[in-house]
Amino acid sequence: MKIQDAIILRIEQLCIERNMTKYDLFKASGVPQSTLTSIKKKRSGSVKIITLYWICEGFEISLEEFFQSPLFKRENIDE
Repeated sequence: MKIQDAIILRIEQLCIERNMTKYDLFKASGVPQSTLTSIKKKRSGSVKIITLYWICEGFEISLEEFFQSPLFKRENIDE
């Protein structure tokens, strides 16, 4: 899978684990709902690292914790 797909899946996974809606994530992170929707629908070619940083802040995790998911293992990424 592509990195962008792994990021989308990881955000969805964390929302499910924390029982958070997109609105809850917006409130916790400050990342506008429109941006969260754009990420999910792949409207941009990539996710800015600062946006991902604020999303992680909303989940109360570090960027390192975000990327520790098996989704990001080399064998799962084909870019």
